[in-house]
Amino acid sequence: MKLSIKEWGQKLKNSTLEEITDLLELLAADERQGIQKLYQTYTARLREAEAESKRLKVMCEYERQFILKGKKLIAGVDEVGRGPLAGPVVAAAVILPVGYILTGINDSKKLSEKKREALYERIKEDAVCCSVFLVQPEEIDEINIYQASKLAMTEAVCQLTVQPDQLLIDAMEVPLPIDQLKIIKGDEKSISIAAASIVAKVTRDRYMKKLDQIYPQYGFKANMGYGTKEHLEALKVFGATKIHRKTFSPVGELIQFTGSE
Repeated sequence: MKLSIKEWGQKLKNSTLEEITDLLELLAADERQGIQKLYQTYTARLREAEAESKRLKVMCEYERQFILKGKKLIAGVDEVGRGPLAGPVVAAAVILPVGYILTGINDSKKLSEKKREALYERIKEDAVCCSVFLVQPEEIDEINIYQASKLAMTEAVCQLTVQPDQLLIDAMEVPLPIDQLKIIKGDEKSISIAAASIVAKVTRDRYMKKLDQIYPQYGFKANMGYGTKEHLEALKVFGATKIHRKTFSPVGELIQFTGSE
C-alpha cells in the first residue's frame, strides 16, 4: 500500500541524510503532485547539505594538516572591534577537539545574530577550552589599534587553561614561543579561527549592549560602537564618553571630550 503524502512527509522528516537519498529514488517514481513537491523540497535540502559538508571539509583542512604532523591542541585566534569609534577590541582563542565539525560555523560577519548566538553556545560547550581578552579604549588610544589587537590576541592565548601546540591566527602573528600560522581571511578558511571569531563577536556585542544601558543616547545596542549616522549625531550633541576612542577619526575632530558618564 502506498504511503499518503502526509506519511511520506513524516517519514522524510525523521530520516537521516543517507536514508533520504535512498527514499528520493522512490519519490521520483511517484507521480502524485504532493509527492513531487516533497521530492523537490528534499532534493534541494540534500544538495544544500552536500554543499555544507564540502564547505566544512575545506574549513577543516588546515587543522587536518597539522593533526597529521602530530599537533593535537590547535588554537584558533581572532579579534573583532578594530573599526568602531567606541568600546573595546576583543580577541578570542579557541581549542576545538580533534576532528571537530560544527554545521553552520563560519566567519562571524557572515552569520545572523541568532545564528552566532546559537553557535557560540555550542562552541563554549564543546571546546577543549576558550578564552577572551578585552583591550579598552584608553589603552587603544595609547598604543594604537594594531598593537591593541595584537595585545588582545596574545593575552587571549595566554589565558587558555590548556597550552596549545599550534596557533592559527587571522592575519596576525603574536609574540609567543608557540608554532603559529598567519592566515589571511582565516575566519573563512579555518574552523578554529571561525570559532574564535564567533566567540569574540558575541562577547563584544553583549558587552556593547550593556554599555547601551549606561549610554542609551548613542545607540550602542544597534551600532555596536561603529560610526553610524545616529552615533555621529549623538557625538555632536552629547560629546564623547570615556568609552570612546579619542584618537579615532572623526571622534577627535567632531567633539571635545566631555568625560560624561
